[in-house]
Amino acid sequence: MNYKAKLHKVKAFIFDFDGVISDGKVWVIDEERQIRNSSVKDGYALQYAIKKGYKIAVITGGRCQTIVYRMNQLGVYDVFCGSDKKITVFKNYLRDSGLSAEEVLYMGDDIPDYEVMKEVGVATCPANAAKEIKAIVDYISHLNGGEGCVRDVIEQVLTLHDQWFKEDATEW
Repeated sequence: MNYKAKLHKVKAFIFDFDGVISDGKVWVIDEERQIRNSSVKDGYALQYAIKKGYKIAVITGGRCQTIVYRMNQLGVYDVFCGSDKKITVFKNYLRDSGLSAEEVLYMGDDIPDYEVMKEVGVATCPANAAKEIKAIVDYISHLNGGEGCVRDVIEQVLTLHDQWFKEDATEW
C-alpha cells in the first residue's frame, strides 16, 4: 500500500520530541532545566489536530519537564518522558487509548524509534533522520526536525480528510 493510501486510516499521531518536535539541540541550564528549540508552526498544527479530534502523544527519551510544559500548552497531555524502551510505552498507549497500530502515524528520527516505527500504520521521519530510520519509513519529510516536519505530516492527513484550513483555523 502506498503512503497516501495509508493516511486514510490515521486517527492518531505519535512523535518523538528531540530531533522531531525540536531540532535536537539541547542547552543544559542545570539538572532541572534545559532549553530546546521547536517550530511554532509545528505547535499550531499539533493544537489544530487536537481540535479536529485526533489523538496526539509524545514518546521521548528526554527527561525534562520543559517538554511536558510545552506539550501541555498545546493541549497534548499524553507525554511519556524518560522512555527507555519506546515499544513498551507504545503498546501500553495503544491498549489504554483503544487505538490499533494501523491507526497511528509515528514520526521518529533515530534508532530508539526503530521498533515502534516497524509496528505503526504509517512511519515517517524528518529529512535529517538517521539512515537506519530513513530505510524503513513510508515517508521522509522534506523538512528537518524542529523546522516544520510535524506540521508537514499533520497537514497532509488533515487535508486528505478535508479538515485543514477550515473556518476554525484562525482560532488558536
